[in-house]
Amino acid sequence: MTKQIYQLPESGVDFPNPEHALDEPDGLLAIGGGLSVARLKNAYQSGIFPWFSDYEPIMWWSPSLRGIIELDEFHVSRSLKKYLKCSAFRVTINHAFSHVISACREQRLDAEGTWITEQMMDAYIQAHQQGLAHSVEIWHDNELVAGLYGIMQHGVFCGESMFHQVSNGSKLAMWALVNWLKKHNAHFIDCQLENPYLLTLGAKVIPRSEFLTRLKLAKNYVPTADMWQPQELINIYD
Repeated sequence: MTKQIYQLPESGVDFPNPEHALDEPDGLLAIGGGLSVARLKNAYQSGIFPWFSDYEPIMWWSPSLRGIIELDEFHVSRSLKKYLKCSAFRVTINHAFSHVISACREQRLDAEGTWITEQMMDAYIQAHQQGLAHSVEIWHDNELVAGLYGIMQHGVFCGESMFHQVSNGSKLAMWALVNWLKKHNAHFIDCQLENPYLLTLGAKVIPRSEFLTRLKLAKNYVPTADMWQPQELINIYD
């Protein structure tokens, strides 16, 4: 059967089977539709995520190989542990979501361009306001110096982007996230795509079919009511 790109309607939230995604470009499943919170929620539940740049249509992806981090396989180097002991950082969750996503956008605009368009920012801020998207923040002297954000429903945290303004800042954010997820018996982190930086933190690649199976198994997860309440994470690195 010849695969095709699906055109999504503006209304509705349904997606085609992610196994129907194209082989080239790998993982492209559909275009169009909108970025409503309901559509985002259904996309991530189905193993699909949006990824596009300015002046492109909304594109939805489910790559044949998926990058993930198993919580027990996250790699913390001795140099990072030593760095943490020599510095005074404060960690919070959901204290500054808009600032985090804005900083992620600015950092990538300065480098090579970004998929975090203003349209994407607005959509994920709305998702945050409705309890779907979350952020981890790293502070030093009351200044936001690093952070990350992503989507979590059920037992999988789908990481979207991170930023840092100090050495090892994004690693500290990831370490805090991993420990927080472990504390709450979550399943794993979805990294979407493999990259060399994530591999240094313990990421690995699994086939889409395995990822979708594990995603379904994670749907039985029920988080505690206070898991994503804005709060400071005390002793999160212990």
